[in-house]
Amino acid sequence: MSEMTAISETQRNSPQTDSVESRVRDFERFRELGLIARSGDFFPSVHYPPITMYPEAEEEELLGDYVPPADGLFDVYLHLPFCVQRCLFCHYPVQFGQFGDAVHPETERYLAALEKEMDLFRQRLGIPMFQARSILVGGGTPTLLTPAQLDRMLTSFKQRVDCSRVTQFNFDVDPGTLTDRHGKERLEILRAHGVDRLTIGVQSLDDEILRKMHRPHDVKTALASIEACQAHGFQLNIEFIYGYPGQTIEAWGRMVDEAARLGVEEIQLYRLKIEAYGDAQGPIQKIATLRPEELPSFEDAIRMKQTAIDILASHGYRENLRRVFSKKPEDYSHYAHNQCCQLYDQVGFGLTAFSSLRDRFLLNTQTFEDYYARIEAGRLPVNRGLKRSEEEQRRWAVVLPLKNRDVDKAQYRSLTGIGFEEAFPELWERLQAQGLVEDKGGFAGLTAKGAFFADEVCHQFHARPFIPFEPGEYAEGPLNPYRSGSS
Repeated sequence: MSEMTAISETQRNSPQTDSVESRVRDFERFRELGLIARSGDFFPSVHYPPITMYPEAEEEELLGDYVPPADGLFDVYLHLPFCVQRCLFCHYPVQFGQFGDAVHPETERYLAALEKEMDLFRQRLGIPMFQARSILVGGGTPTLLTPAQLDRMLTSFKQRVDCSRVTQFNFDVDPGTLTDRHGKERLEILRAHGVDRLTIGVQSLDDEILRKMHRPHDVKTALASIEACQAHGFQLNIEFIYGYPGQTIEAWGRMVDEAARLGVEEIQLYRLKIEAYGDAQGPIQKIATLRPEELPSFEDAIRMKQTAIDILASHGYRENLRRVFSKKPEDYSHYAHNQCCQLYDQVGFGLTAFSSLRDRFLLNTQTFEDYYARIEAGRLPVNRGLKRSEEEQRRWAVVLPLKNRDVDKAQYRSLTGIGFEEAFPELWERLQAQGLVEDKGGFAGLTAKGAFFADEVCHQFHARPFIPFEPGEYAEGPLNPYRSGSS
């Protein structure tokens, strides 16, 4: 047995090891049944259809007959695509450089374009301001801006977005931007503008793995940033990637145990994705091709996930939203819950940002120059999207809630016009027979086993053109998604 999968006699007989190996057996069985690709690879079920599969479309056809929600509320996303350097696992377009110490012409140009985009969107909808329910500012590295730029950006944002009814204001941050000479000032600016929840892209507590990821921080910096955020009273979510080249199960388990002792409200886990699921193929694909022996096997990625679940549970952390673990049920991203579970109307601004509305989806352009050109021409930077048909609406209204929590049956009927039980009865019966889903009265959801394989279960509801892998990638079992996708 390789060093990566070696298990001592004591470990082999432990309850934790039993649960881990049970999940590997589930993985192997579901691959034979056609639920999981033959290779063992996976595709994250983040949107439906997936981001990479939207057709070209312009704002007229996507927004022409759109009417804002009756309560006037939106969940709002703002995107800042700037980073110190390229992380090798990243699948989104960004610009790189040391932007934080001086005003950079590119960030100035981008911030000006963001303001114009928000103004154009307000004009298209005929509203004086966006009324925000929750807010997420992501990237990239939003806190890479100078303090003066950060303050100005948030001030101009709040001139266009009414935050008086916001239940949570989220910000994605990077450790180094919170611990450099401007770090304390940035945190104070965020607090002054009402930001109350931060997500830190820690990714690992192993300096060698961070180096392999090409992260711009080390473990010492990551820990210092967590302490700084806690000192300023933010609700804190920290992210980690598993299945990365060079990771071992033993080291991963030690790291998760260390993370669980940091006293943060939420811990979020991501499985490494080799092929792009966003608008730019990450360098990790080349690394995986050149040095495949460094990648943990798919079976070991399964072991890492279950190991983390068991260790987090021993510290009192339970899965809240999918992939996010917290001790208190009230500690979670309102933005993610509203957009993915409640399916409320959400608008996004910035490069590659999306707007997920109750019967359509708009996706912004992938290139900086096209983004600027469209806005300067008085147009929204939308270049892809879809107004969903009745069939696609029925699929969409299952995939996102099921992946993240449960399907609310009353909500499903209001969005689709039919009862949930009428939508996919044969498919639901097949999934129930395999112990993956269950009826919960007013809700329909995943079992504990189904939650572990949530991405793949949700692929069952994809129409054939949007199934992540080619037909030959799946075994001819009862859960082959090409059979389910036509149900």
